[in-house]
Amino acid sequence: MAHQVRVKICGLTRAPDLAAAVAAGASYVGLVFFEKSPRHLSVAQAAALAQGVPPGIAKVALTVNADDAQLDALTASVPLDILQLHGSETPARVAEIRSRTGLPVMKAVGVADADDLPALDDHARAADMLLVDAKPPKGAALPGGNGLAFDWRLIAGRRWPVPWMLAGGLRPDNVAEAIRLTGARQVDVSSGVESAPGLKDADRIAAFVAAATGDTGCQTT
Repeated sequence: MAHQVRVKICGLTRAPDLAAAVAAGASYVGLVFFEKSPRHLSVAQAAALAQGVPPGIAKVALTVNADDAQLDALTASVPLDILQLHGSETPARVAEIRSRTGLPVMKAVGVADADDLPALDDHARAADMLLVDAKPPKGAALPGGNGLAFDWRLIAGRRWPVPWMLAGGLRPDNVAEAIRLTGARQVDVSSGVESAPGLKDADRIAAFVAAATGDTGCQTT
């Protein structure tokens, strides 16, 4: 029986970390293509890592304002299931990328206060899925993976016409509360399961998935 809450482990850089995410029961694995990130992968590295992902687990590529040439190179070489757009892409650009690549698109939208919420409605009309993330602080080098949370009460009871995933500052010790407050059925974690930037910790991954799903040890099938 599948868990109600689905987990994405993002920013994987090493085969053992990928194996830990799979063993813990993650539904999505995220590969980052953004040179400023400590989790950045080359296309060749990602292609090799993707070979270790079993069928049934979605491979997600995180890009930031990628141009058509970058997207073409990525999708030609790495077997992907979803593109995650984590830059300042407009709804029109989201639709363009969906059409060009033929892949489902998840659009990340940063939230700091109520003024940021209308952007979620705008992107829900173009994307296949929303990633509701914490807005990075001004001047931050990274658009995500900063370990920051937002006030989850801002989206309590809110729903959109496409599936959505909660991100931003989630850890094994707070993910259950985040799910309780927001009603999220999907959650995304990166820095919250790391021992150092870009290096995942197998025990933290297992603890996060267990806390998110309420699993006491059973694996999904």
